[in-house]
Amino acid sequence: MRCFDNFVESKKRTAKPPELGSLVFFEAYRDIPFVFKRIYYIYGVMEGITRSHHAHKDLKQLLVCMYGAIEIVCYDGENKEYIVLNDPAKGLYIGPGKWHTMKWLKDDSVLLILASEYYDESDYIRDYDEFVRLVKEGYWKR
Repeated sequence: MRCFDNFVESKKRTAKPPELGSLVFFEAYRDIPFVFKRIYYIYGVMEGITRSHHAHKDLKQLLVCMYGAIEIVCYDGENKEYIVLNDPAKGLYIGPGKWHTMKWLKDDSVLLILASEYYDESDYIRDYDEFVRLVKEGYWKR
């Protein structure tokens, strides 16, 4: 079983002429397995800083590194995986029940998150021991 649910490839259109850049988009239910209710981004973080340190009970997320490079570490209670996000045309889908951290590999990297629900503090599991207990109890196998 994989800790990360999957990589999501965006639809990418390169402008003509190419110096006009590229347009990247993700579509709900075609590329992302949910409709997002919240979008937020994290920026201004210095290289070497790790943040997040939590899991979600029900929230689904798509993480996209818009600029720079960020290492995502994910643990589902059995498997631990490391993935570097550094391409704005690729997103990483993380479902509920995954303890994750985000480590900035370059100064000022920007991480965009599409979330399936509005912000709800009660959905966050910020205590690692509580996360382990819920995994052992089969909370996400219901």
